[in-house]
Amino acid sequence: MNEARSGSGASAPTVLRMILGRRLQERRQNAGASLEDAATALRVKTLTIRRLEKAEVALKPLYVEKLLETYGADRQEIDEFVALAEQANEPGWWHAYRDVLPTWFSAYVSLESGAKTLRTYEPHYVTGLLQTWGYARGVLRGGFPNESEEDLRRRVDLRLRRQSLLTRADAPTLWVVMEEAVLHRVVSGPEVMREQIDKLLEVSELEHVSLDIVPFTAGAHVGACAPFTYFRFEEPELPDVVYSEILSASMYLDQRSDVSAHLEAHNRMSLLTSSADSRALLTRMRKEYS
Repeated sequence: MNEARSGSGASAPTVLRMILGRRLQERRQNAGASLEDAATALRVKTLTIRRLEKAEVALKPLYVEKLLETYGADRQEIDEFVALAEQANEPGWWHAYRDVLPTWFSAYVSLESGAKTLRTYEPHYVTGLLQTWGYARGVLRGGFPNESEEDLRRRVDLRLRRQSLLTRADAPTLWVVMEEAVLHRVVSGPEVMREQIDKLLEVSELEHVSLDIVPFTAGAHVGACAPFTYFRFEEPELPDVVYSEILSASMYLDQRSDVSAHLEAHNRMSLLTSSADSRALLTRMRKEYS
């Protein structure tokens, strides 16, 4: 993956498409076929095969069928794989928001929707999965000062719809580490901040959600950097992925050294506080906004 933010172009892959791309690669390698062999079978360039295996393009059923035949797959495996490929090519629910959702971030929503474990570090704002409507609107208005009211509303709706993954039957584990500075940055006034803190106190009671707030007294620490999110998946075909961003760029990292560095930073930051201390800090800050 290891890609910087990109502009418009092909739609971002769903997690299922990523999985099938990896399976195609493994099937080719197990069959002892080279990229050139696969390209010859389809009468395409080797770049096309690479892009299929990396889920950078849609999995055309005819291509998938021909490749699997080349790799010696039986009819049942081919039919099952083609059916999954057709399913993988269906746009995710977030496709309906493509007018306000850039391609580079639709990949994030796909990863978020398919992850079994999410770890996030936020030094500036409450993480999107835990924001209230009023807080989300304030943050997005700050980020898009010239946005029309209608487009801003759709951005907020998209952000809140993403939160449904926390209440579904197979909800992922979410572990959030935030800086105390987040609670002091007043977004849309005291009333909105009280509402937001109430929500944080509420979700911190959920078994699959952990919320740690690093206090100012922790001083300098390893994670005092850009926000990032770590994704882990149940499917063995998918590697752990880290998403990080700065003002003008974002990155999807899956190299083991990069992922390990972020995971270690998250672990170290979580040791700087406790759930009880974090709840006490939230309760104290709520009183300040009363």
